[in-house]
This record gives sequence, C-alpha cells and structure tokens, in this order.
Amino acid sequence: MSSFAAPARRAFLFADPAAHSLSPAMHRAAFAWAGLDGQYDALRVTPDELPGRLAALRHDPAVLGVNLSLPHKETALALLDTLSDAARQIGAVNTVVRQGGALHGHNTDAPGLLEALRDAGMLPAGKQPVVILGAGGAARAAFYVMQQLNLPTFVVNRSPERAEVLIGSFGPKHEARALNASQVPWEKVRLIINSTSAGLGRPDETPLPDFNFHRCPRAGVYDMVYQPAETRLMREARAAGLPAENGLGMLAHQARLAFCAWTGVDVPLPVFRGALTGGPA
Repeated sequence: MSSFAAPARRAFLFADPAAHSLSPAMHRAAFAWAGLDGQYDALRVTPDELPGRLAALRHDPAVLGVNLSLPHKETALALLDTLSDAARQIGAVNTVVRQGGALHGHNTDAPGLLEALRDAGMLPAGKQPVVILGAGGAARAAFYVMQQLNLPTFVVNRSPERAEVLIGSFGPKHEARALNASQVPWEKVRLIINSTSAGLGRPDETPLPDFNFHRCPRAGVYDMVYQPAETRLMREARAAGLPAENGLGMLAHQARLAFCAWTGVDVPLPVFRGALTGGPA
C-alpha cells in the first residue's frame, strides 16, 4: 500500500504590483521556525483577476489563506463568506483565512499598528489628539484604532470630502474632525500617523511639505511607509527632536497575526523582524 505525503501548506499575497513585497521573507521564516512544511508566494493579481483567484482558493485544501494588499483590500469585501467585526467596520481586508472551502476576511493592519505604536512608546495618554494623514484604506485602519482608544482624531487629506466620508462611515459618536493642515492645533498633537504612500520609494517626497515640526513639540511620528527605512517625513521630524518610526513594526505585527490565524502557531515577533532586517530570529 503506497503512502503519500500531505500537501505542503500554502499561502499567498495578492497585490498589484507584488514583486517588491517583503511578506514572503517573513512568512517563509515563520514556517521554518514553526517546523511546518509551508510556502508563501507574492503574486501579481490584477483587479480583474481577483474574483477568480479568490474563488480558486476554495478548492485547494493545501491553501491556508492569503494576504491582500493594494488595490484589493476594499474590493475583496464582497467576495468573501464572512468578515470579522474589525474588517467590516474598517471596510478593508488584508488577511483571508480558508476554512473548509469558505473564505473569512480579517484585518490585521489595525491591531498590527496598535502593537507597533506600543512598541515605539508612541501611544498617547489621556485625551491627547492624533493626526492621521490620508483617507484611504490604511487611514481607515488607523482611524479604527484611534477610535477604539477613544482618542480625539484629526484627519488631514488633500480631499477634505474624502476625509469627511471616512469619519462619517464610523458613525456620529466619535470625536473626530476633517481638517486641512493649516487648521490643526499642532501644539496639542501627541501623535502623527502617515497612512499615505507619500515617500514610498521616493526619498524626497513628504505628505507635509514645508512643515515646521517645532509646531508640535510633543508629537511622535509614525510613518506606515517602510521603503526607504527613513523617509523625508521621519528625517524632518527627527531633525526637530521628535521620535519617528517607519512601518516595519506594523508590517511585522500584522504578519505575525495573519500567520497565527492561518496556522494556530504564534511565532515570536523577532522571527518576522529578523526576516525584514537580516538580523537573527
């Protein structure tokens, strides 16, 4: 009687583009640490291809799930069987778990950001206000976290109308306003979160051009961009004496949460961070 090895566990990133992703290095390191026979690949999936790609996952018992990145986090919502409360409220999915042919959508960006801010010592105390730069899917995850913490939040976006839509979609109970940069009471701000792609691969670009960081002497700056490791936003904040962090911490935390959702194995964070920096796990 012949025997066959169980199929390797498989997980993917669906994005467009996908070749730049650091996720394969993190998840392959996690499979190795956990002693699991698994593989993770980043695939370029166009918006037109996404429905078919997700549907095909249902029929492959080796597939654990997928991560979703731009431009799929919002369009995938209607293609899944269930959504977590966070994914539904945020209106974006970055992690899909396959169970018995069903696809379940989660958002690990929000808790990943929360843990990264904790690690950096940047979480505001009391009712100190936060500024979120941007109004896209990443901004929605950041806004969700700030509202869970009951922190007053200013959303600054090139399109104030889009910022208003973001705030309004979370309901009327939250202490939040859409402002342009000139309207923000910067002297009170405790945390600035950049959720835009400004600076991504472009070292001289910033979401706050001609900004004087001395106006917010008590603020920390968290830039979700992680390539380059130090953006212009971070560089200018540090020059004014402010603490500033890039998005690698958030990337590692959201990956750890996704891997645990797929496998049930809670791999230590240093395994993911080590894969990003080339350091030891």
